[in-house]
Amino acid sequence: MALIGRLVVIFIGFLAACFVGGMIVVGALLFPEFSDLGAGPVDEGVVDILLGFGFIFVSGFALVPAMVIAAITEALYIRSALVYAVGGGLVGLACYLGLVPFHSDTLQFEGIVRRHLEIMTGAGIVAGVVYWLIAGRNAGAWRNPPPLPSQSRPDAR
Repeated sequence: MALIGRLVVIFIGFLAACFVGGMIVVGALLFPEFSDLGAGPVDEGVVDILLGFGFIFVSGFALVPAMVIAAITEALYIRSALVYAVGGGLVGLACYLGLVPFHSDTLQFEGIVRRHLEIMTGAGIVAGVVYWLIAGRNAGAWRNPPPLPSQSRPDAR
């Protein structure tokens, strides 16, 4: 039963991390548009739709790499925020490089935009920290069940 509860917490942490990562990606990519004072007011409905698409984009591309990192940290009882931040950065990097064309003859990525790479890596780092706040602080805790009430008190003989 503890494992099922832990899987629910991992899933909620993943969704929250993807939402925050999507918000960062959408906000950073649209920042030049928002900073233009002559653009006028921003339609809130459009921002909601963009945030939804950002969430879908991030969660779709990050699912497999993030679950690999979550499985490794759960198996090895890793609870460090730094590990989750670095893992999130690697997931963001992998998501971006998965979209960039790779030339197999020269073994190089073609068309890397440095700003986009930084945005995706930074969003991954923040998403990793959000995941740590929700699920990572108790990684591997499902293996050690809490003591029964009769075993938690010393004998009063």
